[in-house]
Amino acid sequence: MIQITLQMRVLVAVAPTDFRRGIDGLARQCRVALRSDPFSGTVFAFCNRRRTAVKLLVCDGQGFWLCQKRLSSGRSRHWPASGDAAAALQAHELQVLLRGGDPTRTAAAPEWRPVSASA
Repeated sequence: MIQITLQMRVLVAVAPTDFRRGIDGLARQCRVALRSDPFSGTVFAFCNRRRTAVKLLVCDGQGFWLCQKRLSSGRSRHWPASGDAAAALQAHELQVLLRGGDPTRTAAAPEWRPVSASA
């Protein structure tokens, strides 16, 4: 079962992906286009050209998990756009994106903040 934890690194492919690709094709795209190791435990997210479906690829140490979600209506309006091939998200931002929300507008606490030493 795929379990996305807070500690997991999440990379979203900005450009659309050919959804005829399976695990091997997406793993190759991770290496070539995203310049990342598909065996690293990173969660990779891909969308199709019409943005009506999302695929997640992750290696759990024993093998790959490939998960696909097809939207019953509409399109993913908030897919990240960047000058790079991939955009990094936090785990809670990926959950918002998969539910059709805007991950940039989440009101979560920052990932790390310094502790002040005021007495």
